[in-house]
Amino acid sequence: MPVYTPPIEDMQYLLHDVLNVSQSDIPGYDDMDRDLTAAILGEAGKIAAEVLAPLNPVGDRQGCTLENGVVRTPEGFKAAYDQMREGGWNALDCDPEYGGQGMPYLLGSAVGEMFVSANMAFNMYLGLTHGAVNALASHASDAQKATYLPNMIEGRWTGTMNLTEPQCGTDLGLIRTKAEPQDDGTYRITGQKIWISAGEHDLSENIIHLVLAKIPGGPEGTKGISLFIVPKFMVNDDGSLGARNAVSCGGLEEKMGIHGNATCVMNYDGATGFLVGEPHQGLKAMFTMMNEARLGVGIQGHAQGAVAYQNAAAFARDRLQGRAVTGTQNPDGPADPIIVHPDVRRNLMHQKSLVEGARAFVFWGAMLIDRAHRKGDAEADALISLLTPVIKGFLTDKGFETTVLAQQTLGGSGFTREWGLEQFVRDARITMIYEGTNGIQSLDLVGRKLAANGGKPIMGFFDMVKTFIRDNEDVEGLKEPFLDPLKAASKDLQAAAMYFMERAAKSPDDALAGSYDFMHLFGHVCLGLMWAKMARTSLAALEQGAADPDFHRNKLATGRYYMARHLPATGLHLARIRSGGDTVMELSAEAF
Repeated sequence: MPVYTPPIEDMQYLLHDVLNVSQSDIPGYDDMDRDLTAAILGEAGKIAAEVLAPLNPVGDRQGCTLENGVVRTPEGFKAAYDQMREGGWNALDCDPEYGGQGMPYLLGSAVGEMFVSANMAFNMYLGLTHGAVNALASHASDAQKATYLPNMIEGRWTGTMNLTEPQCGTDLGLIRTKAEPQDDGTYRITGQKIWISAGEHDLSENIIHLVLAKIPGGPEGTKGISLFIVPKFMVNDDGSLGARNAVSCGGLEEKMGIHGNATCVMNYDGATGFLVGEPHQGLKAMFTMMNEARLGVGIQGHAQGAVAYQNAAAFARDRLQGRAVTGTQNPDGPADPIIVHPDVRRNLMHQKSLVEGARAFVFWGAMLIDRAHRKGDAEADALISLLTPVIKGFLTDKGFETTVLAQQTLGGSGFTREWGLEQFVRDARITMIYEGTNGIQSLDLVGRKLAANGGKPIMGFFDMVKTFIRDNEDVEGLKEPFLDPLKAASKDLQAAAMYFMERAAKSPDDALAGSYDFMHLFGHVCLGLMWAKMARTSLAALEQGAADPDFHRNKLATGRYYMARHLPATGLHLARIRSGGDTVMELSAEAF
């Protein structure tokens, strides 16, 4: 069975040495000293390793069951959920006005990574609720907030988002679910939604569904979409639960992975719904939840890669096969551990450099969210909007890649259920698909985000990279292995952006055919920037006589690997982008 060790030392390094959170001007960050974050991360890590991780293979084997309309979660999930709720983990970064603890989103993201690495399927029940809470907090009326948020934040009730229907996924303008107005101000919701994560289960007392539907007579397409609260059980005026609403689970999906999470077909048969915000403004409200979900899925991608890497490294240290080409390393044994072999070492370095770079990228992105929301920083808001499809798309692609590499490290053992790596591969695969496939993320990046605000966010990113390089060129040990590769990669990104600007109007296919490569090119530059920042931090720590010099030497070695072996991929992506759309679109549809 796989194991999980919370990466608390690395998280503390990022929070306090690289990002310097306690010295930030973001409101609430001055409370995040090392002792506080150590205590919170330590307790979260203990739950992740001791409670959630042992349930991960259980959930995978048992899955969820549907009996007479009731969904049963795997053995142990209910007790674990109750422990999480009683510990207040549902409420860590939620609004104190409704029972939350008010911690920064950054700290919630760090804790979330550990929970996802330990048990992704289980954590989805919490994650969907968190997204629904934020959507309601941003768009619901005061009365609705008072009715739903306290119990959702406490974890007594959970939440979902209902978008997809059998005939439509990405193109939400095609939804058919109807919302018919009633004399009492409510709506009758009728329709079917599919692939609804955590749509029905036995973990909470009530489930609050956020449902997209169309009010008859409204505008066509996405302009006619409204958002509704549809509770599983009606809520009485005194806050107690009333009659069962006309919403039910019509089936569970048979999936490749995340078996411990109930993925449901949800039937709405004239269910009572309550309009959130104004009519026909539902997509805007739901995007609050979707954007958070996309950032959360980015965390899922790299978190699955992180736990897979941990187990691959442990296996490589123990598995004896062959002798090192440079001489015997384990003279008392029949063979050397496979970690002595250069190709295994390459494989592990590939994983390690992606995992640690991705973690830094996620933490930086979460800090931008805090800066935007807590400080009202418009530039931070614009930048994280630009980076969201990169975080979701690039990190889930690379997270899945990492799980496959980790599985490969184990050889034949990685293909068996006993060792658990194949579950990480299967669970990670969905992250590239849901909350907008990664192809859609790349189209959003190039088609919408790149030109947003006249291109100011991307130009601001370029200036940020240039400024960092200029300000640190004199740091000994930083320029050649870190700053020079970052400069070259950033120039590739700028060249790609210029190509799109020149070609978009003349030949849209040229831009869209290169969008996926652009997303990856951008992702590599972001991780390159993160590694350069970490290298600067660790070089300074060594110069100042760090208490743990090996940690910083290892960090520098891992960063040098990324800059030398990963970052040159930007040149390949640029070449593909410049090849245009002709080779992509040349064949007729009938030729496939």
